Amino acid sequence: MEVGSKLVATAAIKMALSLTRQEESILKSELLEQHDVKAVAVDYGGEFISSISKIVERAVVAAKREGVIKDNHAEEGAVAGAAREAISQMITKALGLNVGGKIGVARYKDHVGVAIFLGIGLLHLDEVAIGLGHRAVA
Repeated sequence: MEVGSKLVATAAIKMALSLTRQEESILKSELLEQHDVKAVAVDYGGEFISSISKIVERAVVAAKREGVIKDNHAEEGAVAGAAREAISQMITKALGLNVGGKIGVARYKDHVGVAIFLGIGLLHLDEVAIGLGHRAVA
C-alpha cells in the first residue's frame, strides 16, 4: 500500500474518533507538523437516510473551510466521492435508524481520505460503525 493512502486513512480515522474540539485541534496541528497532512473533523446527526446528503455536504464544506481541499470541482468531488464510499459501508447497519457521529477528512499530497464514525441509535441499544473512503486528486 502506498504511504499516502495509509497516512490519510489513519489521519481521517483519528480525526473522526477524536472526543473533543481541543483533541481535534491538537491532532490537526500534529498531523500538519509531523506528516504534512491537512485534516478537519465535523459533527453530524439525524435520521440516516435523510442525513446522507448532509453528511457529504458537511465533509466538503468543512474540508474547503479549513483548507484541506481547494475550491474546485475535482477536489470537492474527491471528498464527496470518498464520503459516499464511507457511507455505503454502513448502510445495512444504519438503515431507518437515527445516527450521530463525526466525519474526519485528511489530505496528503494527492490523497484524500474520509472516515465516518457513526453511533447508531436503537432504543437504548446503541451500535457503532466506521466507514472509510479514499480518492486521489491531481
